[in-house]
Amino acid sequence: MSDMLVAEKLYTVEALMALGSDARIEVIEGEIVEMSPVGGLHHFIGGNIYRALDRYAQETNYGYAFMDGLLYLLHKEGPGIRGAQVPDVSFIRAADMITDWKIEQPYPGAPTMAVEVMSPDDKIEEVLRRVRRYLQAGTEQVWVVFPYDKELHQYPRETPSTVRIYREGDTLDGGGLLPDFTLIVKDIFVVPRFAK
Repeated sequence: MSDMLVAEKLYTVEALMALGSDARIEVIEGEIVEMSPVGGLHHFIGGNIYRALDRYAQETNYGYAFMDGLLYLLHKEGPGIRGAQVPDVSFIRAADMITDWKIEQPYPGAPTMAVEVMSPDDKIEEVLRRVRRYLQAGTEQVWVVFPYDKELHQYPRETPSTVRIYREGDTLDGGGLLPDFTLIVKDIFVVPRFAK
């Protein structure tokens, strides 16, 4: 019996889009993975970061901020997709924007910056794999936000083994990635008074 190499069939953009706009999915190593639902705390924190980035984008015309839901095609092989992820918040620098992007479809590349907000059931090992996939695909920086510890961990692409940790009393500086952008870390964790 001869050994046969069976070609792996990867999903195309069209196949992903055919799943419908309600499908909350990602593609990990060529396999479609359903995303778990998240709670209100997750959305309030993500919203706080999104509003700060969107305000910065509007005031400077330096780029575009995106809220949860935009699928980024991180790793393609021909027409097939091997890796695609949905960050909780993302930012694309105007100079990095892929100009032939058909905006009704997933973004055909990596964001300049991605934000992941930890949920109670997230495993840190899997989140770190997500961070690595972003950085390998070209994302310059990934922020991982820990709601209960009230920390933001910043992973830069140029020095991936260096993690900068910001706590409630700190102010995050956008540096070369987001010139003149600052974010008071405690403001990330503000939730409405009714929330416990």
